[in-house]
Amino acid sequence: MEIRLYFQMLRRGWWIILLTILAALAAALAATYLATPQYTAVARFIITPSNALVNRSDVLSGLDTLNSQSVIATYAEVMNSDRIYNQMLAALQLQPALAKAYNYKATVVSNSSVLELSVIGPNPDTAAKIANAIGYQTIAFSNGLNQVFTFAFLDTATPPVNPSSPQPLLNVGLALALGLIIGIVLAIVSEQLRIPLETFRQRLYLDNLTGVYNSRYFSRLVEDELPKNPHDQLSVGIVELNGLRDLFETLPITGLQKVFQDVTDALRRELRGNDVIGRWNDISFAVMLPNTPGNAAYSIFERIEVALSQPINLQPLDIVVNLDSHIGGAEYRDSMSAPELLESANTALEQARRSNNGRVHISENNKRAAKGDRVISAS
Repeated sequence: MEIRLYFQMLRRGWWIILLTILAALAAALAATYLATPQYTAVARFIITPSNALVNRSDVLSGLDTLNSQSVIATYAEVMNSDRIYNQMLAALQLQPALAKAYNYKATVVSNSSVLELSVIGPNPDTAAKIANAIGYQTIAFSNGLNQVFTFAFLDTATPPVNPSSPQPLLNVGLALALGLIIGIVLAIVSEQLRIPLETFRQRLYLDNLTGVYNSRYFSRLVEDELPKNPHDQLSVGIVELNGLRDLFETLPITGLQKVFQDVTDALRRELRGNDVIGRWNDISFAVMLPNTPGNAAYSIFERIEVALSQPINLQPLDIVVNLDSHIGGAEYRDSMSAPELLESANTALEQARRSNNGRVHISENNKRAAKGDRVISAS
């Protein structure tokens, strides 16, 4: 289940992964293009018992001593020393400032009496000259100290043809892999951050119990709708569930959720796709019907009242809830403000509560109504 969830996160964040890969590729190509090519020159040296050893036992003793890696490591340290470096500079008449662009290191080839000297720098010819000069200086210094071992070139350094760095194909491959990994991490982190933010945003405009808009956001939607099409017809309504008035505080939360789920389902069935539903208060819902005159809204509210007249059986609580709904509505006219339109709907709801003729009332505001709102009642 978690693997499927992660796949969904990656599918939604594919654009983050793609952008990260492209950014990594761009950085790798830019670094490759801007980097100064570096060349590696390699010289190899071998340590053997000296020809000056004529006694067989001395030769065998020399071989046994040579098998000790500490002897070979000592030659490597000599080659890496400042003394040999300074002698190389003098031999090549190389300026120290220029030589700083070149790095070198002598290492012991595993399980052998061979040393390998690598010199890395921007000029292949100079790198090869430095490697060979260090080798000659080490040979002169080491062979002058004893007659037991001979230190000599195995392979002299030659100027390399191809640079050792940068390597475009390797850099592109590493950029792809690194961009993919970072992109996946960013996509998952982004999704995990987005979910709490989305939850927080939903809390700002959704009612926790019903999942429809809360009253504050519903009022804001009405305010936003009126300036869009000030000459279009629009109606709002308030659906009050009087049967819940005494049960709201006593019903368990699961019972309330079942009741409100049935109510919202009934509202959605009777309304159109562009109509808006909100939770007005504890026992009331509000609806907004764009492009709907009062007469058409009245017919819709009638259907809603019929749908809500069916009792709701709460199992396993063995409670039957009669919603006893009343609906008050108002039609937008004469540049009314959103608060005035909603207050007109609330006034119609009060009339619906008091009326013995019907449960649905709509006030239609119009300029010719000198004595107030015209009330349409349904029996």
